[in-house]
Amino acid sequence: MAVQGMLIDTEKVKIPSSEKLYELDPYLKDHDKELRRRYGCFEQLLDKIEKDHGGLDAFSQSYREWGLKRTPDGGIKCKEWLPGARAVYLKGDFNGWKADEYAFNSAGYGCWEIKLPPKKDGTSPIPHKSIVKLSVVASDGSTVERILPRCFYTYQDMDTFLFQSLFWDPPAEEKYQFRHPRPESFRSLRIYEAHVGIASWEGKVSSYDHFTDHVLPRIKKQGYNAVQLMAIMEHAYYASFGYQVTSFFAPSSRYGTPEELKRLIDTAHSLGMKVLLDIVHSHAAKNVLDGLNQFDGTDACFFHSGSRGQHSLWDSRLFDYNSWEVLRFLLSNLRYWLDEYMFDGFRFDGVTSMIYHHHGIGTGFSGGYHEYFGLSVDTEALTYLALANHMIHKVLPTAITIAEDVSGMPALCLPVETGGVGFDYRLGMAIPDKWIKLLKEYKDEDWNIGDLVWTLINRRHGEKTVCYAESHDQALVGDKTLAFWLMDKEMYTNMSVLSHLTPVIDRGLALHKMIRLLTQSLGGEAWLNFIGNEFGHPEWLDFPRPGNNDSYHYARRQWNVLDDDMLRYKYLNKFDAAMNHLEEQYGWLSSAQAYITSKREDDKVIAFERGKLLFVFNFHASKSFVDYRLGVDLPGKYKIILDSDAEEFGGHKRLDHGTDFFTKPEPWAERSNHMHVYIPSRVALIFARQEEIDAVDSK
Repeated sequence: MAVQGMLIDTEKVKIPSSEKLYELDPYLKDHDKELRRRYGCFEQLLDKIEKDHGGLDAFSQSYREWGLKRTPDGGIKCKEWLPGARAVYLKGDFNGWKADEYAFNSAGYGCWEIKLPPKKDGTSPIPHKSIVKLSVVASDGSTVERILPRCFYTYQDMDTFLFQSLFWDPPAEEKYQFRHPRPESFRSLRIYEAHVGIASWEGKVSSYDHFTDHVLPRIKKQGYNAVQLMAIMEHAYYASFGYQVTSFFAPSSRYGTPEELKRLIDTAHSLGMKVLLDIVHSHAAKNVLDGLNQFDGTDACFFHSGSRGQHSLWDSRLFDYNSWEVLRFLLSNLRYWLDEYMFDGFRFDGVTSMIYHHHGIGTGFSGGYHEYFGLSVDTEALTYLALANHMIHKVLPTAITIAEDVSGMPALCLPVETGGVGFDYRLGMAIPDKWIKLLKEYKDEDWNIGDLVWTLINRRHGEKTVCYAESHDQALVGDKTLAFWLMDKEMYTNMSVLSHLTPVIDRGLALHKMIRLLTQSLGGEAWLNFIGNEFGHPEWLDFPRPGNNDSYHYARRQWNVLDDDMLRYKYLNKFDAAMNHLEEQYGWLSSAQAYITSKREDDKVIAFERGKLLFVFNFHASKSFVDYRLGVDLPGKYKIILDSDAEEFGGHKRLDHGTDFFTKPEPWAERSNHMHVYIPSRVALIFARQEEIDAVDSK
């Protein structure tokens, strides 16, 4: 049954706070009718849920009623949606795999239900960890086996290599009980993007417990306040990086049990860190025997039939967001991770693919508004995302949602009531591409400073961006991390402090620090780092697969090189921590966008003010500048609070941190005051007024 389809009378649609939208971007007023139509679709859908489906709260908690559940009397009930099935049976090791012993009853609208009484001794007819499957008689009369879509735990059968759905129903004493509340909202967000499986230095799949005990303390020490977990939703193919999901409600069993994941999240909360889930609602794996594909024996069910249901580039299936049961499945999936695992929000993968019919394939986005308000936009997907964000923030007001969108869709990161889609942040995806391009194609002296600055500040006014210099995308084989682009020729031979500091390593250490600080301070309103990049991880990331003889050598994080005090990786790690802790104290990410005072091509100097601080970067390969004049708005005495050239960061300690810098009341660079500073080559500096330093110290 289709969700959307009724015509929207845009003349009657009133967006509650549209004036805020048009204040931020007056050009959107030209598309007022389309924005009202989109909001009308959301409003209509929400109204139907409230009136006809028990309300959004109940609708999004359907995971409590659907799937395999133990009843209060100790029996079992199961409810599933298979619109194309003739008959459905429940089987498993609990009944000796008898195919037709337990038949479901049709409940209408493609839904099937079954109830099993408890055993004579009052215990459950299906014990904890039992393998359970559905036997489905398809419309053509054939019988197929399927795993349960809402199974909460899956496990790989090493004989068949298929993932089996297990009934996860541990006794009360084995269920993890959360002990710590969620952290409150932060002034600034600093995200540590991590993959549990690669989080050990050993060549194996690591565990939830290892991450909890050994990695979370590192993240906390580095000054991050949020952990973004990748590849948690079960995926049959490890090398897919978690982006070919087979079981949406099951945390990956290759890292441990659901209870161990809960301990990880609870421990993060105890350390004051939020935990975000990398959620994949943009597509699903094509797997039939251990996935959602052809669940009821047809080409459709959860997905569009035909070509619209196929993602040609990802070789995966695309959800039908115009189906009530797909909406119920996906919204309850979000609610499940919030309620049962205490996640604090989501990074939505593949949003660009969702919101355009062309999925971004072969499409370059120029920023023209015709690209955002034409027929290429998928209204059904946009409506789903608006509804999802509305539900998430209603259930958990402190939740964080991040959109992976490369297109720049206007209002994507504005509240739904203003006419937006409701995300809190979008990823600044152009920034890492710019850094890779500069390092790959240009000599230092040929960098276009103005173009670089424009890339860093080119974001939609009023919509928050998560900035990053590199993420998991840049770590994968086929690309290189920043550290590898900078130093790969000598990373295996000249990173020891006992060896001579070569020009390659010297340049690499200097630029690695500068690139990360410039990106964090100028590029957005939140910061993201991928696990290991903070210390310049010496190798790329490659999961075991036939192409590398199923090796785990590159599917790990080499903490050993960081912990070796004789290696220079420690310098990058210390700088990363200092950068984060200073941001926590001074809060430049939560401040208004920077005011650029210098972006000189000849000097390669970038300077700007943000959050009452002055940031200065000299990217020149050889020139240092004495008495360099910089414009500042606030008068007073300034001091250096961060210096990438400091000895503790592996620098040449060319600056005296005891020096006081006094402003002069003479305008410069359109600022009311100026001061003169010494800026060595390839150095990043942060200056703060004495008043600001005293205020921070007094806290």
